[in-house]
Amino acid sequence: MEHPTGRTHRSPRPRRLRFAALLAAGAAALALSGCSQAVPIDPAADASDPDCAAVVVRLPDSIAKDTGQEQAERETNAQGTGAWGSPASVLLRCGVPTPGPTTDRCVSVNGVDWVIDESDAPNFRFTSYGRTPAVEVLVDNDVVSGTTAITELSSAVSVIPSEGGCTDVDEATAG
Repeated sequence: MEHPTGRTHRSPRPRRLRFAALLAAGAAALALSGCSQAVPIDPAADASDPDCAAVVVRLPDSIAKDTGQEQAERETNAQGTGAWGSPASVLLRCGVPTPGPTTDRCVSVNGVDWVIDESDAPNFRFTSYGRTPAVEVLVDNDVVSGTTAITELSSAVSVIPSEGGCTDVDEATAG
């Protein structure tokens, strides 16, 4: 529409429609995000290792699915990490230092060996053994079983090549 001064006048309608569309898109994004904040985790020193990326893309959507202990995956703020539960009860960091020989308990779960630190029970620390980079999993055992957590995370961690594993005293002294 031409204004009497010769300038073109645009109707405010398209601007209102654009604003309404942006408002609707923003509301939809907010609804989809569920308003949950990312779980803050300090990344490990070697979190940028390509093997950590291979682990993270294989992490499960939930831990203890279809049980009374089910913990849904959460967004984290750091590379090479994962978290489950609200509040977070299982935390994973890839790229932690590879543990050396230890007298701590070591178990093999689905082909992945884990060193277990129970010194802060009921919070347990599981660290993959014989794989570089190593993966650390912190579990609040009052919320979800640590055994369940590492069982469900072992398949993702197994993409890191094994360089050795747990041995017991009899194996270490034989030979």
